[in-house]
Amino acid sequence: MKTTEKKVEYIELIYDLIFVYIIGRNNSVLHHIKDGFIDREMFFAYILCTLAVIQIWNFSTYYINLYGRNGLREHLFLFVNMFLLYFVAEGTRIQWQDYQKQYHIAWALILFNVSFQYLIEHRHYSRGDHDYFRTSRMALILLTEGLIVLANVILFAWTGKVFLAPVAIAFGIAGTIAAGQRGNDEKIDFTHLSERAMLYIVFTFGEMIIAIAGYFEGRATIRVIYFAAMAFLIVVGLFLSYEVLYDHIIDRDQTTNGLGYIGIHILTIFSLNCITTALAFMRSEEVDLMPKIVMIVTSLILYYLSLLFLGRYAKKESRPRLRSLTALMAMSVLFIVLMIVLRTNMMVNIAVTVIYVFGIYFLMRRYRPQ
Repeated sequence: MKTTEKKVEYIELIYDLIFVYIIGRNNSVLHHIKDGFIDREMFFAYILCTLAVIQIWNFSTYYINLYGRNGLREHLFLFVNMFLLYFVAEGTRIQWQDYQKQYHIAWALILFNVSFQYLIEHRHYSRGDHDYFRTSRMALILLTEGLIVLANVILFAWTGKVFLAPVAIAFGIAGTIAAGQRGNDEKIDFTHLSERAMLYIVFTFGEMIIAIAGYFEGRATIRVIYFAAMAFLIVVGLFLSYEVLYDHIIDRDQTTNGLGYIGIHILTIFSLNCITTALAFMRSEEVDLMPKIVMIVTSLILYYLSLLFLGRYAKKESRPRLRSLTALMAMSVLFIVLMIVLRTNMMVNIAVTVIYVFGIYFLMRRYRPQ
């Protein structure tokens, strides 16, 4: 049987605040423009930093969902991770090479921290229990990933290059999926897990709201008001699409290990971060026209693709049908074509973006249960 529904605790909200700060630090890495384009090295660093931080959040959230008791020990472990995350944030910068040692050491210590919590929990179960094996597997996965991250520090000192960070992230993802497939789904409180993911999305939108403040700068001329209104409507449309999905479509009473749901949210959060940066780039004269268009189009498509993937967790009566999927694909293809053709006319292509965003929102509204 399912355990009693777990509520999101106050300590979890406090813990999430550090990730609000890190979202901004991650996005700042992309603001390194070289010859009108985003520097490839910085974009690669941005992807790794984003995935590493989301993975840290996933590990902490998953542990609390399974074994959190809102006790003093749990609070202490979370506050230690918050402290260490400041060093991760400080190392998330354009001059990342100068800070990579503290970044990776702090990252590894966070992984060891969560691993140790699983080891403490492991003592409470006998060999025949599902949780006996789940806690030992998760502790081993986190410990191994932490050791890979520490090895990265040594490798960088020898070679001046970083290769193991992607390996560490990939190992953590693969190991968690494997452990989840062998676990007991009834232990997972999907309502709590989905609410925690939603809160992370809200924090990500918070960064986007701050980013579009630049559209309101200067005197309130017709042009300024127009672009400010369009940027604001884009954010509103994106938020409403997730809102209708979370509040009306997702079935939070289902039995699932939740790993796929959280995994898809990695893509959702990553795409929203890219949209935030893309909206800032649209106003920048440093960035060439084509990279602007490619980034806004690609990040929007990724966002809606992630929402489509989340449809597998929809209520039975709210699952998308072939006709709607065809309409979604047609709208997306038309959007891409119009954005490329109209790339030199910013007043028109931003309006096209608003129409596309709200078009998908109204399409999703049709799947709200009556």
